[in-house]
Amino acid sequence: MSAPPYAPIDLAPARVTATPLAGGGWLLESPDKLTPHWPHLVAALVHWAEAAPARTFLAERDAGGGWRRLTYADAAAQSARIAQALLDRGISADRPAMVLSDNGIDHALLLLGAMQAGAPLAPISPAYSLMSQDHGKLRHIFALLRPGLVYASDGQKFARALAALDLKGVEVAVSANPPAGIAATAFSDLLAAPAGPAVATARSALGPDTIVKFLFTSGSTGIPKGVVNTQRMLCSNQQGLTQIWRFLAARPPVLVDWLPWNHTFGGNHNFNLVLWNGGTMYIDDGKPAPGLIDRTARNLGEIAPTIYFNVPRGYDMLLPFLERDADLRRRLFGELDLLHYAGAALPRSLWERLEAQIVAVRGQRIFMASSWGSTETAPMATAVHYRIAEAGNIGLPAPGVAVKLVPESGRLEMRVKGPNVTPGYWRDPAQTAAAFDADGYLRMGDAGRLADPADPARGLVFDGRIGENFKLMSGTWVEVGTLRVGAIAAAQPAIQDAVVAGHDRENIGLLVFPSLAGCRALCPEAGAEATLAELIARPALREKIAAGLAAWNRAHPGNSTRIARALLMAEPPSIDANEITDKGYINQRAVLTRRAALVERLFAGKPGPDVIAPAGGGA
Repeated sequence: MSAPPYAPIDLAPARVTATPLAGGGWLLESPDKLTPHWPHLVAALVHWAEAAPARTFLAERDAGGGWRRLTYADAAAQSARIAQALLDRGISADRPAMVLSDNGIDHALLLLGAMQAGAPLAPISPAYSLMSQDHGKLRHIFALLRPGLVYASDGQKFARALAALDLKGVEVAVSANPPAGIAATAFSDLLAAPAGPAVATARSALGPDTIVKFLFTSGSTGIPKGVVNTQRMLCSNQQGLTQIWRFLAARPPVLVDWLPWNHTFGGNHNFNLVLWNGGTMYIDDGKPAPGLIDRTARNLGEIAPTIYFNVPRGYDMLLPFLERDADLRRRLFGELDLLHYAGAALPRSLWERLEAQIVAVRGQRIFMASSWGSTETAPMATAVHYRIAEAGNIGLPAPGVAVKLVPESGRLEMRVKGPNVTPGYWRDPAQTAAAFDADGYLRMGDAGRLADPADPARGLVFDGRIGENFKLMSGTWVEVGTLRVGAIAAAQPAIQDAVVAGHDRENIGLLVFPSLAGCRALCPEAGAEATLAELIARPALREKIAAGLAAWNRAHPGNSTRIARALLMAEPPSIDANEITDKGYINQRAVLTRRAALVERLFAGKPGPDVIAPAGGGA
C-alpha cells in the first residue's frame, strides 16, 4: 500500500551553494539573500497594533481557568507605559531588567517595554530559583548583570531566590504576593504613568545593533555565559523563516506553546514568530513532566494550533493522550500546517506513532520538520523546508547564513556566520574570542554531514556533539547521539533518557534515566502509586528493557554500536550539578563526571544485580 499523500504547503525550494574546501569539508550558503525587513521587533508590534488592533496576541490561563487575553493594541500601549517606567528608572545595558519567572503576559509586557526603551532584558531559568538548592548559578548571573530591576510573577514563590541575592540598590517588582521582608513594587505600578516623549526618542534610537536580551547558556562547564542578542539577530531569523516557510503569509499563525522564554527556542524562535507574523500565542502552562503534561493536553483540547513546536520528550509524553482521545487528536492536527521538533532527534518510533495519529485525522501526512542552531544564533542557522522521511535531517542554511563544515576529530564541525550570530558574551572577552575561528565563523561544537554529497540540496544530517563521542579500547569511535536515540527507541517506553559510557573501555554501557510513566505502563500490576525505585527493581521491567536492548544489538552487532550493559537510576538528573536543563536536555559529560561511581559499577568485572546485561552486548 502506498503512503498517504502530504497536505499541500507552500515552501521555498531546497537550494544551496556548496563549495568544497581545501583540506576537506564544505562551505554551504543559501543562494537567497534576506529581503528588506523591519529593523527591529518594535516595528512589528506597532504594525500589528495598527493593522489588527483587536486580534489576540497573547493568552494565558487566569485564576478561574479561562483565558486572559492581550490584544496587539493593548500590548503596544501597555508596553509603552512600561518603557516609560524603565526609562525613569535608568534601566539600560549596564543596569538591565532581570526576569526570574516562567512565561506569562506580564513577562511579555516587560520584554516589549524594555525593547521600546532600548534596554536589555535577561530572562533567567526559573529552575535556578525554584529547583536549585544553592542558587549558585543565579547569584553568578546576578553579579554579572548588575541589574537595576528584578521581576518575579509571584513574590512568595520566588522569595527564597530573592533572599539569596544582594538586592541593595535593586528594585524588585512582582505581579502578585509580595515576598515577606523584601520591599517590592507592584507590576501595575510600572503601568501607572503614560508614555511620554522619552519613549518616542528611545524608539527612534533603536537599530539592528540594539541589544534586546541577555540569554544564558551554561554549556558543558556549568558556568552560565550571557549571550548578547541584538535586534539584527532576531529580525534576520524571522525574515529568513518567512522566506523559506512561505505558508506563514497565508494566515496568522496560532501557537499553543510551553517552551520557556529563557531559552532561545521558545523565547526567540516561537515568540518572535508570532509577533513578526501577527499571530496568536496561547501560553501553555503545562510541560513534559508528570502532572504537567495533563495541562498541555487540556490546552490543546481547547485550542487548535496551526503550528506546533515541541521537543522529542514532549511528544513522547503527549502521545498516550493523543492515542486514546480522538477529540484531542482532531483539535491538535485538524488545522496544523507544520509539526516541528528540535533539541534532539525524534526517534523513528515516535515519528511513526505521530504520523499514524495525523493520518487518522487528516487522511494525509503533514509537514514535519526540524531546524538547528543555538542561543548564539538566535536560534536558527539551518532549517528544513522540504519533505523528509524521518528525523535527523536539520535542513539547509537559512537566507543570509553560511555554514562551514571543518574536519575535526574524524568528523565535520559545523561553524556559522551571518546576521543571526551573536557579537559575543556579555562582559567576557576571553570566551567571545574563543568562540570564533580565524575567519569569523562561530564554533558550534556540533558535527554534521551532507545527507547526499552528490546532491547537497538534500540537506545536512546532525552528527552529534564533537565533544561527546569517544573511542573504545579498540580505537573505534562511538557515535553517542545516534546510539542514545536508538537505545531509547529500542526500550520504549521505559527509558526517558540515557547517557552513553565506555571511553577507553572494551564495551559500551548506558546509565539510564527511566520514564516513570513508561515503567508504570509496562508494570500495571505495580499500581499507579509505585515509585521509580520500586519499579526499576522489578524483574519483569528489567527483562523487558533487556529484551529491547538485545533486539538493538541484533540489528547493530558492531563493537561501536552494541550495548553491553545498562544501569537504571532512580535519582533524577540534578540541575545544580548541570546534569539537565529545564527543557530536559541531558549534559552527558556532567552526568558521567558526577556519577563516576555508577560508571565503575556499570563496568565492574563481576556486575552486580542492578546491572542489566542484554544478549549480544559482548560483555
